[in-house]
Amino acid sequence: SFARNLNSKSRLEVVEAEHGMKIEPGHAYLAPGGMHLQVVRQGSGHICNLDDGPLRSRHKPSVDVMFESLARNVGANAIGVIMTGMGTDGRAGLELMQQSGAVTLAQDEKSSVVWGMPGAAVKQGCVDEVVSLQSIARRLIELSQ
Repeated sequence: SFARNLNSKSRLEVVEAEHGMKIEPGHAYLAPGGMHLQVVRQGSGHICNLDDGPLRSRHKPSVDVMFESLARNVGANAIGVIMTGMGTDGRAGLELMQQSGAVTLAQDEKSSVVWGMPGAAVKQGCVDEVVSLQSIARRLIELSQ
């Protein structure tokens, strides 16, 4: 229902990821509850891999698991964005993405409901740009062109 709700409000096609689903332009993929989502290279493209592994940073799905897979399998062709949320999930994975050459963004404190996750990444020094919630979509479009 979360994916359907987002899909009704987005120009992107928002879907809950399925294991083996091909990743296509113009789509957004959400991890299903209780499963980690990884991006895996397959031929000249990428697919979704769902993993029932252990909790990471006390979460499943974990942002760290997804970001780490992006660092390994997409590298400099990825853009990592960490937005409002409690805790530090995503910080380590975003750091690996930055080290792999990906551009990394974090939502600013002013527009965040909770600045835990983006704040932890900013404090770690693994964020290239801090942007407001209202600017994230525009910045992603600029970086994608």
